Amino acid sequence: MVQSNSHCRTFEGSNYFRQRLVLATLSRTTIKIKNIRVRDDAPGLREYEAGVLRLLDKLINGSVIEINATGTSVYFQPGVLCGGDIEHDCSLQRGIGYYLEMLVCLAPFCKKSVTAILKGITSESNDPSVDAIKFSTFPLLKRLLGDDDRIKLVINKRGSSPDGGGHVTFGCPVKPKLLPIQYTDPGKVKRIRGIAWTCRTSPAMANRMVDAARGVLNQFLTDIYIHTDHGSPSCTGMSPGFGITLWAETIHGSVYLAETCSEPKSSILRDFKPSVPEDLGKKAAFLLLEEISRGGCVDSTNQSIAALLMVLGQTDVSKLEVGPLTPYTIEFLRNIREFFQVTFKLTPYQKSDCESLQVGEDKVLLTCVGIGFSNLNKTLL
Repeated sequence: MVQSNSHCRTFEGSNYFRQRLVLATLSRTTIKIKNIRVRDDAPGLREYEAGVLRLLDKLINGSVIEINATGTSVYFQPGVLCGGDIEHDCSLQRGIGYYLEMLVCLAPFCKKSVTAILKGITSESNDPSVDAIKFSTFPLLKRLLGDDDRIKLVINKRGSSPDGGGHVTFGCPVKPKLLPIQYTDPGKVKRIRGIAWTCRTSPAMANRMVDAARGVLNQFLTDIYIHTDHGSPSCTGMSPGFGITLWAETIHGSVYLAETCSEPKSSILRDFKPSVPEDLGKKAAFLLLEEISRGGCVDSTNQSIAALLMVLGQTDVSKLEVGPLTPYTIEFLRNIREFFQVTFKLTPYQKSDCESLQVGEDKVLLTCVGIGFSNLNKTLL
């Protein structure tokens, strides 16, 4: 639910908290979010949501953030996106990917290039892992912002749930303006790559995940290479864990990604069975095949980022073919309409005769006209 006046937009509830903060920052709109979990036993902001506000405060100069005594209401007035060198300890309730997704949306529009050091959990089942951001989101970002080597993510140390201990460095240059997007042909899958990682467990765990994943994927493709990453105790966090990330690359540069990771020790208290490497490897392979079947030029986790960059492009028509829209993306499009007054045209995918055997018939063509966003924070030299 949203209410608006000439000075401030008011939202209710805790859903899509990051979306609203990101769009408010880029559109320079003051917002108020109220009634945050008022009906829960523990009302108010969670620790990871407060961490998002602290990270925004480090990234933005002159912002006003006010939280009431019970934490059920937040007032946010954005300032100038400064960027620069920042360091942030992420909450152990969510993964580093929860914070990186927000940084990816804001970093290109800062005054200075962003170099962020983030500490916490590098792989967690509720959020994209740092590997997913690096191998799926970054290729999309480089395609839409320009193939710039300064867009980077270095995994210095892996950390598993629940104790974390991970350490990554994110770097992104500033961009004065974005070009329109015309990306409607993903192409056929040409190869599959992956990484199987372990933290404070036997290296054999990674090999078992790789063998299980290849047992499924080799039935469809031969060009498969899955790297194993077993860090020494000095290069990992304090909690044991293991996982696998797989991504498929097409001839036109599209990337589809899927991943699985082991459940933390605390999950046993919820009557959860311990994770088996073979099960994780097979599950990741099947999830990747499912992601490929959805089709589109971007995978389901990057639909919202691509939509945002389309809106911020120059005043020209942008087109992007995606798979079935996720609930998160649908709400993101609604929030874009609230903040930027831009409405997307959604056209069902029409397959041609030569594509009669192609799966993923629920694909959608997103079309919009950019607002001509310019990075006013960037100082012209």
